[in-house]
Amino acid sequence: MDTIRAHLIIEGRVQGVFFRDSTRREAIELGLCGWVKNRFDGSVEVVAEGLREKVETLIAWCHHGPPIARVTKVHEIREDYTGEFDSFRVTF
Repeated sequence: MDTIRAHLIIEGRVQGVFFRDSTRREAIELGLCGWVKNRFDGSVEVVAEGLREKVETLIAWCHHGPPIARVTKVHEIREDYTGEFDSFRVTF
């Protein structure tokens, strides 16, 4: 099983546009675990773990997000899979 972990910082008009909840729903539909949260600088942060293909799908989705979001940049860091999560949630 090819599992990976991705740590993302998404910039643009991504707060106040349901980005976190939409990301959570996408991740759950893909069977991923991890979390999403707003950052003080106006960006959104995501940590997602799961099957490589599914994580790649979520990363691609994060490049545009929900319809009213305007993503300008996605910073992506690949990290070692830990298996520390049992669900995907919005965190604060």
